[in-house]
Amino acid sequence: QVQLVESGGGLVQDGDSLRLSCAASGRTFSSYSLAWFRQAPGKEREFVAAIKRIGGTTSYADSVKGRFAISRDNAKNTVYLQMNSLKPEDTAVYYCAAGRYSSAWFAVDYWGQGTQVTVSS
Repeated sequence: QVQLVESGGGLVQDGDSLRLSCAASGRTFSSYSLAWFRQAPGKEREFVAAIKRIGGTTSYADSVKGRFAISRDNAKNTVYLQMNSLKPEDTAVYYCAAGRYSSAWFAVDYWGQGTQVTVSS
């Protein structure tokens, strides 16, 4: 069992940066690949970024490629999402997820509760 708790969301302006953190409980944190998803009002939840449990291979949605960076610290049981050059269309609730990852899909086993990111224009 893994419990995920996100933090770091808030209200920022167009072009600002923000770093989200997701702290995990449980001894098996390093057994999971990790990802960030987001859900904007009235839209479906969408994939943002993922990082493999071994090797650190990452992947990103086209909409955030070059602006966002995912990283993990297994010693701290934490995964991060550094978000730069934020845009109003990045406004959403951001969710941390733990699961299984290939180059084409991410299967979620556990979700965090989400953290709100609002980007004003």
